[in-house]
Amino acid sequence: MASSLDFVEYVCDQIGNAGEIIYKKMFGEYGIYCNGKFIGVICDNQFFVKKTKAGAVICPDCEEGSPYEGAKAHFVIDSLEDRDLMARFITATYEELPAPKPKKKK
Repeated sequence: MASSLDFVEYVCDQIGNAGEIIYKKMFGEYGIYCNGKFIGVICDNQFFVKKTKAGAVICPDCEEGSPYEGAKAHFVIDSLEDRDLMARFITATYEELPAPKPKKKK
């Protein structure tokens, strides 16, 4: 089941205090970016964020799961109501993740 655009926009709005949040359609679902870094995905109306040590410190009880078969474990974000917590969590995740590799010119 594909994710609804309403849910994707809701997630992006709730984490918007963390920086420039954008989404891109990917393989029928959505990739989520913060300040140009890929931080997670939305699959089947569930928000998955890449696992980081900083994220685990901020949300120690966060469940883990895979967004699709063969994917590494991600944090599964069930509650998005606390915008300040989400901003801290996404900012810490963003800061720990490596910068995207530059694309090769064709």
